[in-house]
Amino acid sequence: MEIKNFFFDSYAIIEIVKGNPKYIKYIDTEIILTEFNLPEITSSILNDFGEEKAREAYQKFSECTVQISEEVLIEALKFRKENKKRELSYTDCIGYIYAKKHKLLFLTGDEQFKDKENVEFVKK
Repeated sequence: MEIKNFFFDSYAIIEIVKGNPKYIKYIDTEIILTEFNLPEITSSILNDFGEEKAREAYQKFSECTVQISEEVLIEALKFRKENKKRELSYTDCIGYIYAKKHKLLFLTGDEQFKDKENVEFVKK
């Protein structure tokens, strides 16, 4: 069985926390995300599970963050501009470009990325 490495979009992390069975196979995978994902993840968990779980999640997932280079940031901004009809968030574009640059699959259930290359699309 081939082992794949993933960049976890906020969507994927939130679905794992919510217990979505379609994401069970990713639970033991190394989690890679950026600090830009942390507010999205923490906010969702705060809304669904309360402050204590949100603080726990923030601590856990902050240990999984990677630094974003200027090259990735500029390329992500260009990608967002090129795809402006899709109304992509800065966070998603940064994560997607980081994943491509580092040969990681972008793990998400966000419909805006369903038809993009280098994406592992998993819907609810």
